[in-house]
Amino acid sequence: MMKQLLPLVVFLIFSSCIPIRIAPSIRTEKLMLAKKFQKKLPKEYALIFEDPKDAGEFYYFINSKYNLYEENDQWKVPISINNEIFFLSFYEVEKSTKTINFVPILFDGFLGSKGIDPLFQNFEYSRTGHWFLALTVSDLHDTDCQNPNYQYHKEVVSYLKALKSDYLNAV
Repeated sequence: MMKQLLPLVVFLIFSSCIPIRIAPSIRTEKLMLAKKFQKKLPKEYALIFEDPKDAGEFYYFINSKYNLYEENDQWKVPISINNEIFFLSFYEVEKSTKTINFVPILFDGFLGSKGIDPLFQNFEYSRTGHWFLALTVSDLHDTDCQNPNYQYHKEVVSYLKALKSDYLNAV
């Protein structure tokens, strides 16, 4: 019985895709240190959510909402919360799921041993991406305003959640 199942198990292992990296699933939004989400982001708290829209849509949304028409105004966009001035920054981030496919690797290895160029090199790895927006807020003194210890933390996070909702519901 075991000898009959062994070829089936070996076939299933080598014909499957094994995930190397899995993209996170954020259903609504998540408040966390941006640098922990992606190393390129600043070491500040950020409200992070999945962006179902096309690249650059949030940029155009912010430009029209705050009447900004300058280049690179995704960093330090002035906003007002409870008559206090804050600065919003946002980052578009891709997180992808990456898998390794054993069958094309084995087949190309076999072809390579026969002196034939690999045929399935593009199919050895697969990627599917998810785009996220990370929103950070600072005050006039460059203080991280989403830090749980910040005096206006709740107001800033509420403002960003409302901004996210406006963006996702905008046509």
